[in-house]
Amino acid sequence: MEPLYQQTHKQVHEVQSHMGRLETADKQSLHLENEIQASIDQIFSQLERLEILSSKEPPNKRQNAKLRVDQLKYDVQHLQTALRNFQHRRYAREQQERQREELLSRTFTTNGTQKKILDIANMLGLSNTVMRLIEKRAFQDKYFMIGTQGSCQTTHFGGRYARSS
Repeated sequence: MEPLYQQTHKQVHEVQSHMGRLETADKQSLHLENEIQASIDQIFSQLERLEILSSKEPPNKRQNAKLRVDQLKYDVQHLQTALRNFQHRRYAREQQERQREELLSRTFTTNGTQKKILDIANMLGLSNTVMRLIEKRAFQDKYFMIGTQGSCQTTHFGGRYARSS
Protein backbone atom coordinates (compact mmCIF):
# COMPACT_ATOMS: atom_id res chain seq x y z
CA MET A 1 0.00 0.00 0.00
CA GLU A 2 2.80 2.43 0.87
CA PRO A 3 4.34 2.64 -2.65
CA LEU A 4 0.90 3.30 -4.22
CA TYR A 5 0.17 5.94 -1.57
CA GLN A 6 3.49 7.69 -2.22
CA GLN A 7 2.94 7.59 -5.99
CA THR A 8 -0.59 9.00 -5.60
CA HIS A 9 0.60 11.66 -3.19
CA LYS A 10 3.27 12.70 -5.70
CA GLN A 11 0.69 12.90 -8.49
CA VAL A 12 -1.53 15.13 -6.33
CA HIS A 13 1.37 17.56 -5.88
CA GLU A 14 2.06 17.50 -9.62
CA VAL A 15 -1.58 18.34 -10.34
CA GLN A 16 -1.39 21.21 -7.84
CA SER A 17 1.62 22.64 -9.67
CA HIS A 18 -0.18 22.23 -13.02
CA MET A 19 -3.15 24.12 -11.57
CA GLY A 20 -0.80 26.99 -10.76
CA ARG A 21 0.45 27.02 -14.35
CA LEU A 22 -3.10 26.83 -15.66
CA GLU A 23 -3.90 30.30 -14.32
CA THR A 24 -1.07 31.85 -16.37
CA ALA A 25 -1.46 29.75 -19.56
CA ASP A 26 -3.49 31.35 -22.35
CA LYS A 27 -3.66 29.38 -25.56
CA GLN A 28 -2.43 26.11 -24.06
CA SER A 29 -4.97 26.14 -21.24
CA LEU A 30 -7.36 23.69 -22.93
CA HIS A 31 -4.58 21.15 -23.45
CA LEU A 32 -3.39 21.63 -19.88
CA GLU A 33 -6.96 21.31 -18.59
CA ASN A 34 -7.29 17.96 -20.35
CA GLU A 35 -4.00 16.77 -18.88
CA ILE A 36 -5.08 17.81 -15.40
CA GLN A 37 -8.46 16.10 -15.77
CA ALA A 38 -6.78 12.88 -16.96
CA SER A 39 -4.43 12.98 -13.97
CA ILE A 40 -7.32 13.57 -11.57
CA ASP A 41 -9.22 10.63 -13.07
CA GLN A 42 -6.15 8.43 -12.68
CA ILE A 43 -5.72 9.56 -9.07
CA PHE A 44 -9.37 8.72 -8.30
CA SER A 45 -8.87 5.19 -9.62
CA GLN A 46 -5.72 4.84 -7.50
CA LEU A 47 -7.66 6.10 -4.48
CA GLU A 48 -10.25 3.36 -4.97
CA ARG A 49 -7.44 0.81 -4.94
CA LEU A 50 -5.93 2.48 -1.85
CA GLU A 51 -9.28 2.27 -0.02
CA ILE A 52 -9.37 -1.46 -0.65
CA LEU A 53 -5.76 -1.86 0.46
CA SER A 54 -6.29 0.27 3.58
CA SER A 55 -9.13 -2.00 4.71
CA LYS A 56 -6.72 -4.96 4.47
CA GLU A 57 -4.12 -3.31 6.71
CA PRO A 58 -3.53 -4.76 10.20
CA PRO A 59 -6.03 -3.40 12.77
CA ASN A 60 -3.42 -1.22 14.51
CA LYS A 61 -2.52 0.55 11.20
CA ARG A 62 -5.93 0.50 9.52
CA GLN A 63 -7.34 3.71 10.99
CA ASN A 64 -4.22 5.72 10.15
CA ALA A 65 -4.14 4.28 6.62
CA LYS A 66 -7.81 5.18 6.04
CA LEU A 67 -7.20 8.66 7.40
CA ARG A 68 -4.31 9.21 4.99
CA VAL A 69 -6.40 7.95 2.05
CA ASP A 70 -9.32 10.19 3.08
CA GLN A 71 -6.98 13.19 3.22
CA LEU A 72 -5.74 12.44 -0.30
CA LYS A 73 -9.32 12.02 -1.49
CA TYR A 74 -10.24 15.39 0.03
CA ASP A 75 -7.26 17.05 -1.69
CA VAL A 76 -8.19 15.56 -5.06
CA GLN A 77 -11.82 16.61 -4.70
CA HIS A 78 -10.60 20.13 -3.94
CA LEU A 79 -8.45 20.05 -7.10
CA GLN A 80 -11.40 18.79 -9.14
CA THR A 81 -13.54 21.67 -7.86
CA ALA A 82 -10.79 24.19 -8.60
CA LEU A 83 -10.51 22.85 -12.16
CA ARG A 84 -14.27 23.12 -12.68
CA ASN A 85 -14.25 26.69 -11.36
CA PHE A 86 -11.44 27.57 -13.75
CA GLN A 87 -13.33 26.01 -16.67
CA HIS A 88 -16.45 27.92 -15.70
CA ARG A 89 -14.54 31.23 -15.57
CA ARG A 90 -12.91 30.47 -18.94
CA TYR A 91 -16.28 29.66 -20.49
CA ALA A 92 -17.82 32.87 -19.09
CA ARG A 93 -14.86 34.92 -20.38
CA GLU A 94 -15.16 33.35 -23.85
CA GLN A 95 -18.88 34.00 -23.89
CA GLN A 96 -18.32 37.65 -22.94
CA GLU A 97 -15.75 37.99 -25.72
CA ARG A 98 -18.18 36.48 -28.25
CA GLN A 99 -20.94 38.83 -27.12
CA ARG A 100 -18.57 41.80 -27.30
CA GLU A 101 -17.49 40.85 -30.82
CA GLU A 102 -21.11 40.41 -31.83
CA LEU A 103 -22.00 43.85 -30.51
CA LEU A 104 -19.01 45.44 -32.23
CA SER A 105 -19.88 43.80 -35.54
CA ARG A 106 -23.47 45.05 -35.52
CA THR A 107 -24.39 47.95 -37.69
CA PHE A 108 -26.78 50.34 -36.05
CA THR A 109 -29.17 52.13 -38.35
CA THR A 110 -31.26 55.13 -37.48
CA ASN A 111 -33.92 54.32 -40.07
CA GLY A 112 -35.70 51.88 -37.78
CA THR A 113 -35.47 54.28 -34.86
CA GLN A 114 -36.68 57.21 -36.95
CA LYS A 115 -39.65 55.17 -38.15
CA LYS A 116 -40.57 54.30 -34.55
CA ILE A 117 -40.35 57.95 -33.52
CA LEU A 118 -42.59 58.95 -36.41
CA ASP A 119 -45.09 56.23 -35.51
CA ILE A 120 -45.19 57.49 -31.93
CA ALA A 121 -45.58 61.08 -33.11
CA ASN A 122 -48.44 59.98 -35.35
CA MET A 123 -50.05 58.18 -32.42
CA LEU A 124 -49.80 61.36 -30.36
CA GLY A 125 -51.77 63.15 -33.01
CA LEU A 126 -49.11 65.33 -34.58
CA SER A 127 -50.08 66.43 -38.06
CA ASN A 128 -48.28 65.26 -41.17
CA THR A 129 -46.94 68.78 -41.67
CA VAL A 130 -45.28 68.80 -38.26
CA MET A 131 -43.81 65.35 -38.88
CA ARG A 132 -42.43 66.51 -42.25
CA LEU A 133 -40.86 69.54 -40.55
CA ILE A 134 -39.23 67.22 -38.00
CA GLU A 135 -37.86 65.02 -40.80
CA LYS A 136 -36.59 68.07 -42.68
CA ARG A 137 -34.89 69.42 -39.54
CA ALA A 138 -33.22 66.03 -38.88
CA PHE A 139 -31.98 66.01 -42.49
CA GLN A 140 -30.63 69.56 -42.16
CA ASP A 141 -29.00 68.77 -38.81
CA LYS A 142 -27.21 65.83 -40.37
CA TYR A 143 -25.64 67.98 -43.09
CA PHE A 144 -24.89 70.76 -40.62
CA MET A 145 -22.98 68.25 -38.45
CA ILE A 146 -21.04 66.89 -41.45
CA GLY A 147 -20.18 70.43 -42.57
CA THR A 148 -19.03 71.42 -39.08
CA GLN A 149 -16.83 68.34 -38.82
CA GLY A 150 -15.32 69.05 -42.22
CA SER A 151 -14.53 72.67 -41.36
CA CYS A 152 -12.97 71.62 -38.02
CA GLN A 153 -10.76 69.11 -39.77
CA THR A 154 -9.78 71.64 -42.43
CA THR A 155 -8.89 74.18 -39.77
CA HIS A 156 -6.96 71.59 -37.79
CA PHE A 157 -4.92 70.30 -40.71
CA GLY A 158 -4.53 73.81 -42.21
CA GLY A 159 -3.10 75.05 -38.91
CA ARG A 160 -0.71 72.14 -38.78
CA TYR A 161 0.42 72.80 -42.33
CA ALA A 162 0.95 76.51 -41.63
CA ARG A 163 3.03 75.75 -38.54
CA SER A 164 5.18 73.17 -40.33
CA SER A 165 6.16 75.53 -43.19
